[in-house]
Amino acid sequence: MVNLVAAQKPLLHGLMKMAGVQPHIVEIEPGTVMNFWVPNETVKKPQKGEKKNDTPTLTKPNKPVVVLVHGFAAEGIVTWQFQVGALTKKYSVYIPDLLFFGGSITDKTDRSPTFQAETLVKGLRKIGVEKCILVGFSYGGMVAFKMAELYPDLVQAMVISGSILAMTDSISEATLSELGFKSSSELLLPNSVNGLKALLSVATHKKLWFPNRLHKDYLEVMFTNRKERAELLEGLVINNKDPTIPKFVQKIHLLWGENDQIFKLEHAQNMKEKLGETVTFQGIQKAGHLVQLERPCVYNKCLKQFLTSLLENDEQK
Repeated sequence: MVNLVAAQKPLLHGLMKMAGVQPHIVEIEPGTVMNFWVPNETVKKPQKGEKKNDTPTLTKPNKPVVVLVHGFAAEGIVTWQFQVGALTKKYSVYIPDLLFFGGSITDKTDRSPTFQAETLVKGLRKIGVEKCILVGFSYGGMVAFKMAELYPDLVQAMVISGSILAMTDSISEATLSELGFKSSSELLLPNSVNGLKALLSVATHKKLWFPNRLHKDYLEVMFTNRKERAELLEGLVINNKDPTIPKFVQKIHLLWGENDQIFKLEHAQNMKEKLGETVTFQGIQKAGHLVQLERPCVYNKCLKQFLTSLLENDEQK
């Protein structure tokens, strides 16, 4: 029987190419590869008489760079499918698949957000990105925070949605208890239709209905590398005594679904207070954790306003 989700992938890939991005595999180092969706205009076409290379050469982006970093339940273009077309006219848009998502994989044993951040930075530099604005969602937001902390020369600014600086054991326990789950894996790595329905019910404001067949097909396609992803979740949680609040030099915009049940508004407000004057906040009504998928038009408008303000400030300097 045809997997309906897998059957839709070529269509989504075609739409992404029409919107302005295409896939490109980058070998970070032996044993580690990362898939990126890169701007069409950066892919160097073979000259007349040249053979078409399996791994085409990329040129440097010629527009301001925006990097969209996905969360835990889906790979890059599934998470950001409604944002790509809204941004590619003015920006060079890159969408990575983090390690163990999409086509990205490593034989290294490190599962920390720091390792994800370091690997992503190596990949971006290999494909010609020297400066960028990060847009991080959920797990991708934690990776983005780590990138901005470690590589201030690369990260110019950030937009963060439904995420926190670091997952302490107290936040993890309190969040899971409130949502009614025993572990992060039970919430974020469902292995049954009912489990996926439970995840969607807490991740969205408006309750969605899909036939069981579609849920089953989604589980088969999107929840691969289960062992490694479970290890990523374990690698997220740190001791309450460990967290330090980095001093970010970048402007940070918190763009939140006001009905987010996983990372509630109070988490955003707490971050804003801790991080100080460089942080701004904007809430989107009638949206949950998956704000960029539930209210894409509003989300895109808010995102573009922030990006435009950054460019205007740069021009004034």
